[in-house]
Amino acid sequence: RAEEGDDESARGSDEPAARDLAELLRRLERATELESLLGLEGQGAALYFGEFGRFLKAQPPGGGFDFTSRNRRPPRDPVNALLSFAYAMLAKDCFSAVCTVGFDPYRGFYHQGRHGRPSLALDLCEEFRSVIADSVVLSLINNRVVAAADFVSWRQACQLTEEGRKKFFSAYEFRKATVVSHPVYGYKMSYARMLEVQARMLAAYVRGDVPRYTGFTVR
Repeated sequence: RAEEGDDESARGSDEPAARDLAELLRRLERATELESLLGLEGQGAALYFGEFGRFLKAQPPGGGFDFTSRNRRPPRDPVNALLSFAYAMLAKDCFSAVCTVGFDPYRGFYHQGRHGRPSLALDLCEEFRSVIADSVVLSLINNRVVAAADFVSWRQACQLTEEGRKKFFSAYEFRKATVVSHPVYGYKMSYARMLEVQARMLAAYVRGDVPRYTGFTVR
């Protein structure tokens, strides 16, 4: 946590979106109601996806990977199709992680109950969206692993072809195998293992075995 007054140096950027996100983080620490938290999250997501296109390398004419805004249900372009598919895969893995430690995946803290929605799995997803799901999407596009031919569009909906899904799965499993250090315990593990460790830490907090739950972060 940055101390009051050194937030700018901690964030390390003069970009307007980065400064706005830093301000949201300051406000987040003072949020006491779920509605306020949801509102801040929505503002943060809008800022993040407003800049997401800048993370994509310049494509050749007709490359098909332009990004202007986040859209879903259904996704209407290749970038959004990849994002939606990546988030669905991550949600599946988080569902498995919370079930492994004995949680009901449909009873969440941040995401509220809705019939058929695995709210707790989606809660856990929030820690890993950028470092797993978004990272895979950017890698596939920026390294030109996927091409326009790996997508099919029909009635304003876009999705991966079978060959495109194979490329995605390969990149996704490779990313999950990446080894990183745990922010609390300090030892190294794969992202795949990290999902379960975070679920176990949450279970320990709920039981009262640890004083607080610390979400996964990277520096």
